[in-house]
Amino acid sequence: MSFIDRLTRCPRPYDPDRGADALSHLTDLPADIAPLIVGTAGCSPYLAGLIEKEAGWIVPALEDPEAAVREILTQIPRVTLQDLTGHLRQCKRRIALITALADLGGVWPLETVTQVLTDFADASVQAALVQLVAAEVARGKLPGGDDPALAGGMFALAMGKMGAGELNYSSDIDLICLFDETRFDPDDYHAVRASFIRVTRKMAAMLSDVREGGYVFRTDLRLRPDASSTPVCLSAETAERYYESLGRTWERAAYIKARTCAGDNGAGARFLKALHPFVWRKHFDFAAIQDAHDMRLKIRDHKGLHGELALEGHNIKLGRGGIREIEFFTQTRQLIAGGRDDRLRVRGTKAGLTALVATGWLAEVDAETLYDDYKYHRDIEHRLQMVNDQQTHHLPSDVAGFERLAAFMDTEVAALRQEITRRCTEVHALTEGFFAPDAAPVVMDDWGGDVVAGWRNYPALRSARAVEIFERLKPEILAKLRDASKPDEALLQFDGFLAGLPAGVQLFSLFEANPQLTQLIVDIAATAPALAQYLSRNAGVFDAVIGGAFFNPWPGEAALQSELSAALAALDDYETQLITARRWAKEWHFRIGVHLLRGLITAEVAGSQYADLAGAVVAGLWPVIVSEFETKHGPMPGRGGVVLGMGSLGAGRLNAESDLDLIMIYDAQGVDMSEGRRPLATRAYYARLTQALVTALSAQMSEGRLYEVDMRLRPSGRAGPVATSFDSFKHYQTQEAWTWEHLALTRARAIAGNAELAGQIEEFRQEVLATKGQGATVLSDVADMRRRISETKPPQGAWDPKIGPGRLQDIELFAQMACLRAGAAARDLTGQVQAGVADGWLNAADAQALTGAAGLMWRVQAVARLLTGGPLRPDEIGEGAKRLILRETDCQDLDALADQMFVQARDADAVICRMLGGADDA
Repeated sequence: MSFIDRLTRCPRPYDPDRGADALSHLTDLPADIAPLIVGTAGCSPYLAGLIEKEAGWIVPALEDPEAAVREILTQIPRVTLQDLTGHLRQCKRRIALITALADLGGVWPLETVTQVLTDFADASVQAALVQLVAAEVARGKLPGGDDPALAGGMFALAMGKMGAGELNYSSDIDLICLFDETRFDPDDYHAVRASFIRVTRKMAAMLSDVREGGYVFRTDLRLRPDASSTPVCLSAETAERYYESLGRTWERAAYIKARTCAGDNGAGARFLKALHPFVWRKHFDFAAIQDAHDMRLKIRDHKGLHGELALEGHNIKLGRGGIREIEFFTQTRQLIAGGRDDRLRVRGTKAGLTALVATGWLAEVDAETLYDDYKYHRDIEHRLQMVNDQQTHHLPSDVAGFERLAAFMDTEVAALRQEITRRCTEVHALTEGFFAPDAAPVVMDDWGGDVVAGWRNYPALRSARAVEIFERLKPEILAKLRDASKPDEALLQFDGFLAGLPAGVQLFSLFEANPQLTQLIVDIAATAPALAQYLSRNAGVFDAVIGGAFFNPWPGEAALQSELSAALAALDDYETQLITARRWAKEWHFRIGVHLLRGLITAEVAGSQYADLAGAVVAGLWPVIVSEFETKHGPMPGRGGVVLGMGSLGAGRLNAESDLDLIMIYDAQGVDMSEGRRPLATRAYYARLTQALVTALSAQMSEGRLYEVDMRLRPSGRAGPVATSFDSFKHYQTQEAWTWEHLALTRARAIAGNAELAGQIEEFRQEVLATKGQGATVLSDVADMRRRISETKPPQGAWDPKIGPGRLQDIELFAQMACLRAGAAARDLTGQVQAGVADGWLNAADAQALTGAAGLMWRVQAVARLLTGGPLRPDEIGEGAKRLILRETDCQDLDALADQMFVQARDADAVICRMLGGADDA
């Protein structure tokens, strides 16, 4: 469509005579465009002057404004350094004029207007940088390069609105100029730096200085590291060290929009990638809210912008409900969550608001409202600046000024004032509550006494800022603790949580921004002290609660593995992958515990979910471990290996404190050695690969460990190799294995590794069970095992759900025997007991007694592990913990639970003794 066809609006001429005079300089102008020229020139003396100066160019340019802009941008790189200063000023006039007419006529939307201005700024900086560096090379001050467009390793970062493609009409440009010091001999460093400093100063002067023809862009270099004491161009390494050690939140926010706009794009990209950990924190960063709020207040203090909205002289950018409010609101939320969700790592305001909606951080209606207000504010801003090409954001302070602005907006003064007021009020209402939510006053008394008084000595409250935030939180925390059924217990357990925190600012900021977490930690402190202590050491898991999917349905093992695999695939450092896996697993582990605590799942479901998580961790890490190992020792000989989950992992039921029983089986297919930089004999290869797996899971790192690993269920136990060939495994199981090893095989399950080999191992497992279950000594062997367990592992009192006759371990052993006798494939306890029923060896009533007792014992054990991290001691747990145990076991009180455990264990023991018959007495 032509320019005329796209015209949708036109300013009214505030000064009709000036408008008519500007029109008189244009010949062959289509009549339909004339009102736009008259209105534009009649409102803006600056644009009237541009129309006169560029009269011969603007009329044909309006036939296709996009083509006119492309032609300008295409010509800039072809101009010599000698002519560049004047040429850029002519280009600036033309870009300013055609952009203004396309904006005022509604031909281009805001996004196109700001992008055209930004594209011109990019082209100007690139041309100046390349030409000035080339001049330094010609003088012998810098070594030459293969590609002059790379500017000898120097690059300019566009910051702020330029970085986001959102330059305003009379915008200055914020640049950080750096150079890649690795391109040069260290002995030449100072000379090279001096050259790049000269280039930067000359570039800034070329763009900023007002000369004949005006200026190009006011250029601001003050966003660089420690601008008051550093030169205008720094090495990338110097800047990186500054941000790693001294970078502040406002600088993190600034780098959300940063991009390389000129010079060596590759060096710029490497630098920005190196800053990712600085900008995007691995945990939700709610401390950024207070930092951003403080910045807002400082700006208002500096500019004198506090107080109620008054339109005369109101700053549409920095004032109440202005542009900066929307930008801060968007960028701060990006900072909070962008480290965990790269969808939020976008530069533009519109893109940022859209991403916040897509990731669940902002309601769509609020995002639409804010962006609509943002566009309106930017329209006002542009028209204020178009009047006299001034970098101003202040609304007029007199009647005449408002009349001019209203004419520029093609509206009446009253309507304009009403609309600006409405939109500023709307923006303020949507953003202020995020930065400074109103808190209801809480009356404090001295409840908590010495306990509360001692908090000031804890590590989490060492800094003044932590104390400041916590003091705002403390009334609500104490109020919720007092509402617990046993307030004193809850207080003491919260005290334990607080005492274990190594630092407080981030977590307290998280609580302040998410009040629901305060209730959660109080619930945990009142119920599960072990979980509270876990949170002290792993406060980052709170991120999962507010990440949007914490209460979604359980995804299952396959989906978990896919999620972890994708997260690890995005990383290229092995240690970082292991740390990421720990952080990821902790969050899911915490979710299971909270869901059980809150009654969203049962202990049985929790057991299945803990097993899903463990399986996903092993399967997700296995390819990463193998890849790292293969870089040193070459690909796995033969078909590779399979990790088998044994014990509770194989059976698909773990508790909060379970370790993992694993064994490794490989098939080298006759290959004797690996092929790599450091080849290994096949047996040594798989042994060391297995040890790498164990280390990856159990090594203590900055995010803790994943699981303790037990490999004693491998052939020959501790005496056998940690990895076993498939042929040796088959020989051992058919010729040498003891009955207890066949019992263990009933719960073996492939977790990771070669799918074909895993299938053959499963086929062999079922063959062994079908054959060995008919052995004459199975019953007597199991009876003997029961005796030895009873002698070496006595129960730890009446509340021990695991050890003792008719308790969990005893029933699991019997269920494995029933499965072995039946030659069945079942791995879970209920399935194995039912296999005995299907085989005709066990009746339904006995099966019910066994599974009922096992279910009760499991529930007690699972809850005890979550609550205390160890055995259940009713006299040492709080009221909340007791309520959870009684809820899970469906008992009225602890005495009733003790009676039920005794009766069901006795009945299960009776079934086991009867079924073992004389073998148990032999």
